[in-house]
Amino acid sequence: MPTLAVLSYNTLFAGRDGQEHTRADAQVQLINELRPDVFLMQEAKYLDANGSADFYALEKQIGMRGFLAPAPRTGQNLAIFIRAPLRAARFNADTMHFHHAAATLQIEIPGAAAPVTFISTHLCPNGPAVRRREAAYLGVQASPDQLTLVAGDFNSASPHDPEPTDWHSLAQHHRARYLADDMASIDRSVLAYLEAAGWVDVGYLLDTDRTPTVPTKAYRDAEFATMRCDYMLASRSLAACAKSYQVIRNALTDGASDHYPILARFQIP
Repeated sequence: MPTLAVLSYNTLFAGRDGQEHTRADAQVQLINELRPDVFLMQEAKYLDANGSADFYALEKQIGMRGFLAPAPRTGQNLAIFIRAPLRAARFNADTMHFHHAAATLQIEIPGAAAPVTFISTHLCPNGPAVRRREAAYLGVQASPDQLTLVAGDFNSASPHDPEPTDWHSLAQHHRARYLADDMASIDRSVLAYLEAAGWVDVGYLLDTDRTPTVPTKAYRDAEFATMRCDYMLASRSLAACAKSYQVIRNALTDGASDHYPILARFQIP
C-alpha cells in the first residue's frame, strides 16, 4: 500500500519580508529535507504576482507541481503542491465562501484503489462567528466513505485542549479574535462543530502531547496564545489510514514563520 507524507504550513506571507527572502529560503530547505508527497500551503502571499513567477520558481525549488487558489480580498492565497508520481484529477478554488480562500485538489495515487482529496484552508482571523460560517462549508465534505483531508490554519482552539496558560496575558485586541460566547474563555466551537460533522482530528488522535503550533520561538510577542491552531482533519476512512503525526519544531521552523508546520503520514489502501 502506498504511503503519503502530508505537510501543512502557514508560511507567514510565503516567507517574504519585503525584499528579504531569508524565511522563504529556510522554508524551501525544510520542505526539501522533509520531502512531503503533498504540501498544503497557507499565506501564499505575493506568489500570484508578476504572472505567478515566484510560484513557478517555488515549484522548481521544491520539485513539486503546484495549484494556487488566489484570495482576491486579502491576498493570502492558498496552495497545494504534489510530488510525482501523484497525478492531479480535479482542482477547485473557492473564493466565495471563505475570508481568504480554499484550495481543493483530488489526486490519483499509483497503486491506490481510490483517489484522495486534499483541502488547504485558512479560516478568518477576525472572530469565531465568521469561522463558524466558513466551517459549515467544510462540514458537509466530511463523507466518512471518502478519503479526504482538510488541513491548515483554523485560528481556533480544540475542544480537547486545555485553556492556554498565557491566554489571559494576551493583549485584549488579540484575545478578542478567539473569545468564546461567554466573553471570557477561548472559543472551541469551530473545531467542535467540524468533529460533530465527522472530521477526525489527526493531531488529537496521534499526538498525546497536544503540541502547540503557535507561536514559534521568533514570534513569541505575536497575536497568539500558546495553542494548537493548525490542524489536519481527516474523514473517518482516511483517519483509519493515519500512521504518524508531528509538529515540526527545530532551528529552521523556530524562525521561518509564526506557525510551526505539521506533518502526517497515511498508508493508502
